[in-house]
Amino acid sequence: MQEAQPLTPAGRRIVAAAEELFYRRGITAVGVDLIAEHSGTTKRTLYNQFGSKDHLLATCLAERDRRWRSLVRAAVDAGDDPVEAVTAPFDVLRTWSGTHTRGCAFINALAELPDPSHPAHRIAADQKRWLLDLFGELATVAGCSDPATLATRLLVLHEGALATQPLPLDTLSESIDLARALVRACAPPRR
Repeated sequence: MQEAQPLTPAGRRIVAAAEELFYRRGITAVGVDLIAEHSGTTKRTLYNQFGSKDHLLATCLAERDRRWRSLVRAAVDAGDDPVEAVTAPFDVLRTWSGTHTRGCAFINALAELPDPSHPAHRIAADQKRWLLDLFGELATVAGCSDPATLATRLLVLHEGALATQPLPLDTLSESIDLARALVRACAPPRR
């Protein structure tokens, strides 16, 4: 993930308004006029700060990714059991989902922006690769057998829980239970 340039107060307002609008209404449904109106700025300020809607969207997703990674890393670092740490992203997801009820902004962006060269598509895809790599890293540290396969399975469970979040199915609880069972089955026996 690229280090973001410091934003002006107007830039921060634009990002906050745009992130909320993109998430609630969808990327293609939101224009720069609406973002400027909701941020209390002008289109000129928006273009001066970000250059385009595409770069603004990339900035919004990068900021969301930064917050997500920070929460996940804090949860991983807070525990002292490497086996439990493997499922920390699921625990964070339970908290995160309480305030982000329209599913995953990154999945939504990938669905709306299929072109891999789009800057926001790259950020969303990198976020998924990061999570896969994190699961693999944590599974390796925990001594799990075949950490790469476990990481892929955990990512599929995690993303499935996110994709079904807007439905009244409570797949997150089932996904967490299944993730823990998968990790326990691959982890070395406890002494």
